Amino acid sequence: MSPLPTVLAVAAKPYDFSFPPLKTALLVIDMQRDFLLEGGFGQIQGGSLEAVQASIAPIKRLLSTFRQAELAVFHTREGHKPDLSDCPSSKLNRQAAAPKNLQHSKVIGDVGEMGRLLVRGEYGHDIVDELQPLPNEIVVDKPGKGAFWNTTLLDKLKAKAITHLIVGGVTTECCFATTIREANDRGLECCGIEEATAGYNSRFKGCTLEMIHWSQGLFGFVAKLEPLLECFAPYVSVPLASCDTTPPRTPPAFNGDLSITGLQKSYREGLSPVIVIEAVLSRIDKYSKIDPAVWIYQEPGPLVLERARQLQTKWSNLNALPPLFGVPFSVKDSIDIAGLPTTTACPPLTHVPSKSARSYDILLSQGAIFVGKANLDQLATGLTGCRSPYGITRSVFNHDYISGGSSSGSCVSVGADLVSFSLATDTAGSGRVPSAFNGVVGYKPTRGLISAQGVTPACLSLDCIAIIASNVNDARTIWDLSVGFDEDDRYAKTCTPIQRHVNSTGPQAASFSFGIPPPEALRVCNPVYRRKFNEVVQALQQLGGRLQPIDWTPFEKAGKLLYENSFVCERLASLPDDWFAQNRANLHPVIESIFSAVVARNSTAVDAYRDLQSKALFTRQAEKVFEYSAAGVDVIIVPTAPTHWTVEEALASPIASNSLLGEFTHFGNVLDLCAVAVPAGTYRVEEIRGTTDNANGELPFSVTFLGGSRMDAETLDIAGRFDQVMKGSP
Repeated sequence: MSPLPTVLAVAAKPYDFSFPPLKTALLVIDMQRDFLLEGGFGQIQGGSLEAVQASIAPIKRLLSTFRQAELAVFHTREGHKPDLSDCPSSKLNRQAAAPKNLQHSKVIGDVGEMGRLLVRGEYGHDIVDELQPLPNEIVVDKPGKGAFWNTTLLDKLKAKAITHLIVGGVTTECCFATTIREANDRGLECCGIEEATAGYNSRFKGCTLEMIHWSQGLFGFVAKLEPLLECFAPYVSVPLASCDTTPPRTPPAFNGDLSITGLQKSYREGLSPVIVIEAVLSRIDKYSKIDPAVWIYQEPGPLVLERARQLQTKWSNLNALPPLFGVPFSVKDSIDIAGLPTTTACPPLTHVPSKSARSYDILLSQGAIFVGKANLDQLATGLTGCRSPYGITRSVFNHDYISGGSSSGSCVSVGADLVSFSLATDTAGSGRVPSAFNGVVGYKPTRGLISAQGVTPACLSLDCIAIIASNVNDARTIWDLSVGFDEDDRYAKTCTPIQRHVNSTGPQAASFSFGIPPPEALRVCNPVYRRKFNEVVQALQQLGGRLQPIDWTPFEKAGKLLYENSFVCERLASLPDDWFAQNRANLHPVIESIFSAVVARNSTAVDAYRDLQSKALFTRQAEKVFEYSAAGVDVIIVPTAPTHWTVEEALASPIASNSLLGEFTHFGNVLDLCAVAVPAGTYRVEEIRGTTDNANGELPFSVTFLGGSRMDAETLDIAGRFDQVMKGSP
């Protein structure tokens, strides 16, 4: 089986449809029992069920092909909440209210032969048995005929970097056509498959398809099934007609690759998760002799292996594995796991929760395997990794250099290749700085997209779940699976902003605009970092980036708000009343001195309100920098940190050294930006140390891609392209 090429093309109307397969998804519209089977809502429409049922077999072949090619698949279902609160009265009543109506005896919500008609959760609302979604496929419930209205479909497509759609489903004249038109408005390039769609009135199908490709492709393309399947034939491993069972195969040996993509491929080929976990446990044991401070708690080996065996038994069909099947991960020990102590590296604050963090539960539900809770700077306060009573973690590149913090153990566990990813937190750069110092990706999503319920607060209004991974694609996968509104998280995002279109074709698909700090802001960096940053700027320009001037003022001022003004008081506000006074003697000395300084500030309510007003002003000014126009930039690029301290240097000057590390991270939380720290090469230790004495080896350099609030998918796109270039991928 050959690897998929960069671009495929299929004969279509009005001309050949070219598409990048890795950015293409199959979108299956409304293949529900209510529309396809007797007694459903479709039969009430008075059309031919035989016609729509004829589309099942072609769609099944499409599904088989996309699954074998390991491409994205989306399904939609039209229906409404049980209380019909999302059903417009016109949709509910129009047909039944027609004069002399004898056809529409039942309306949406009435009880039919398969339950209430077009109501979510009813038997008739679900997809027909032949086309049931697999665990790694997305199902989007829509209240309207178009799949984009009042749904998360565009968000989900962007999360997977999808720019092109192959579309099938029912009915041609209604939901199929409406969805293609909606997709066209959003910049997605669509091709409908003629045999894979049908309607209740055969006269409408041809006219509808002609309207899609009329006038040289006004709304998109239309192709036939067989030519499309022939395009994919060299790249699928089993006959196209079926992928319902797992064919016999010799299980591969574990190649050591813990990336999510690598594990998914190996598991589909028959690798046992037990073998992977045995290797992981061995790596953890060996690395504990190099750095014993990575873990606060390690899950007992027999329990981890039993989890792997249970997954193997539950998911015996290798073609239908959940997306994180057998993927090992660590969790920062400020995140709750039911029944295990959450220490936040602060014994006096330790508690045993009865409920796990929602973010953790989601990962388990997708097949991930928990191996342990990672060390951190006490109370998640610090960027060095030198502030934990459980020991000082070290950079995986050089034992003399700091790991960074506060998500120190999380980043070391990924950087040392002990786990595939780690669930961490970021309040002021805690997920980005240690990622930079360990050569991994640290991603801080827009606050409120991933639930922070179950996280011990550092600064409650700024805390974010962070994702640590070996590459941007893996971080994106975890984000995509974890996003969701949580009413128990007071800072969860409740509404969707105005969406930006997708550039799917032409030079615009590869170009982007970016800004950087002015030279005077970059002077804080050591000379090596300035040189490496200039190299990154040149690489981004070669990648299609267009450097534009930006107003750096709001970012600089917002960064100062966090620790030089009243906002630092939230560190104490996150603790129980009088807790600090009663426990200060039990705290790490540096943490105690920081909190004492906060108390000594004597900040007033007036100070706090003035700072809140400043934050609002800086946020609005930053929005202008990222505005949806030619004047705005897609991303801002900064060095993740200005320098990399040795452990000795950080201990000698714990406050000043820590403060400098947040120069390019603090404002990201204050302004509610999304941020992705990405490895950007290495440099010789002697370059930063200024001497060849005891200066062997290399250290990592990292840059951070910052995007506007809820511009996560777009920011990950650009960061991912850079990450691939740095790793030598096409």
